[in-house]
Amino acid sequence: LMIRRPPRSTLCISSAASDVYKRQEVISKTNLQTYFNKSQPLEAYIDQMKDNRNNLLSIYKSFKLPEEDDRITKLKHASYSKVLVITEDWCGDAMMNLPILKRVSEELNLEVRVFHRDDDTRLIDQYLTNGKSRSIPIFVFMNNDFEQITVWGPRAKEVQKFVVDLRNDKLPDKDHPQYDDKVKETHLIISNRFKTDSSFWKNVYNSIINQLLYK
Repeated sequence: LMIRRPPRSTLCISSAASDVYKRQEVISKTNLQTYFNKSQPLEAYIDQMKDNRNNLLSIYKSFKLPEEDDRITKLKHASYSKVLVITEDWCGDAMMNLPILKRVSEELNLEVRVFHRDDDTRLIDQYLTNGKSRSIPIFVFMNNDFEQITVWGPRAKEVQKFVVDLRNDKLPDKDHPQYDDKVKETHLIISNRFKTDSSFWKNVYNSIINQLLYK
């Protein structure tokens, strides 16, 4: 495997990525099947995580699907079968989004596999945010024939708004002597909210479900 060197920040999205849903599509089903087969089952990926495993599992344990959601009933009759996740262990957004996907996939009986973005960037380059950013995580939803149906990621719009507003409020100009310290402070605030704010988890859940329904 390629040695993966995480960036200074554990945030996984370019600050310029204001519209997280613009990207290139569609990768061929042959390539999707190849990448899917080379990827780790979600449980195996979680077991070998080094950075965010405990936080991910804590969110998974705390988050429960709504007891009644007609959208889930509809999706059980849809053609979704597999999910290819593109991510990295150090990614704070994935720490929050993956446990929500895990809950959804268990309810819908979806097979989830995880591909490390930096092992082969040709895959993420098919799903660039705003056509330029290798932002993660990306969830590629497929049918049983490995045909792409829809794509989600890297953030729910409410979460993106929070991050953008916070950065605008907290960060000085890049030439400010305290810029680096303010960046670290801002990332810590964001990370703590991701770990603890259940309203964000619900935002992610609703964003994924609505994407699956309305593509």
